Amino acid sequence: MTLKSGDKAPNFTLVSSETKEISLSDYEGKNVVLLFFPLAFTGVCTTELCTMRDDIATYNNMNAEILAVSVDSPFSLGKFKEEQNLNFVLLSDFNKEVSRSYGALYEDFVLGLKGVSKRSAFVIDKNGTIRYAEVLENAGELPNFVAVRETLNNLS
Repeated sequence: MTLKSGDKAPNFTLVSSETKEISLSDYEGKNVVLLFFPLAFTGVCTTELCTMRDDIATYNNMNAEILAVSVDSPFSLGKFKEEQNLNFVLLSDFNKEVSRSYGALYEDFVLGLKGVSKRSAFVIDKNGTIRYAEVLENAGELPNFVAVRETLNNLS
């Protein structure tokens, strides 16, 4: 299933890198940038998340929270967050259910790995409606952050 702009964002509850349960519904009343990324500690993922880290003020000023999701364990994500000094929530979709519900899952990935999140970006408005959806087939590409910020600008 492919989600698109105008669809209701599927709610979910996942465990964070701090081993706390976090639900999308916790962010009702705020805009959310929901990012799926394949694997912690890999080159493009590190670049992507560090780009968000360095630009956090821009997102804060647009009343937007960043949630980044991968199939890594909460413990791996905790180490990754610490090493990269990431200043937003990392969530473990270890059971792959949320990535699948957002149409953001590679059934087959590199090195014979199965069930890895596809690099994706969703902007979800205060009412839980998707306003931007981008699911990349090529894990070497980055989401269009300009389009993400433009979408957020139009929501404020």
